[in-house]
Amino acid sequence: MNDLRVRPVEEADLAVLVRLRDDAARWMSARGITGQWQPGELDEGHFRQVMGDGEVWVAEAAGRVVGAWELWWDDEAAWGPQPPVAGYVHRLMVDRGAAAPGTGRLLLSAAEDRVAAVGRTRVRLDCLAGNAPLNAYYQKAGYRIVGHKAGKPQPSGTPKSFTLLEKELRQAGQG
Repeated sequence: MNDLRVRPVEEADLAVLVRLRDDAARWMSARGITGQWQPGELDEGHFRQVMGDGEVWVAEAAGRVVGAWELWWDDEAAWGPQPPVAGYVHRLMVDRGAAAPGTGRLLLSAAEDRVAAVGRTRVRLDCLAGNAPLNAYYQKAGYRIVGHKAGKPQPSGTPKSFTLLEKELRQAGQG
């Protein structure tokens, strides 16, 4: 996909982010992946808040938003207090009706590039412990399991257990 362009989210994108998240929740549910995301769980206010505390990025192809993700600079709820060495990817979402195969990997790569651009050396994410296909997906993308977090608070109010994954980024000059 040569024409994939990533950019920071704008206020006008918030409704699209809610739709992407809800569509992803419905897609998972239709495939028997339950307990992760529910439609209607997050609204524009959620993404607006993340824009203030971290970053939200969208990916466009042919002028249409085909994916998005959140990038946080800390995540104490999952990782506890940490030195500022990582960026934390959350809510990686792909529009399955518009995105080309491999778009998710391209979004992960863009997030990794952004983390490296600010001088951090690791990308971290958490994945619902019971979502074996998604855990495997991240491992194939170069992430390694470094721990587990039980009882992480969720927007729905019901705490869940997560696998903690991390990828070490190559530094400039490393081969």
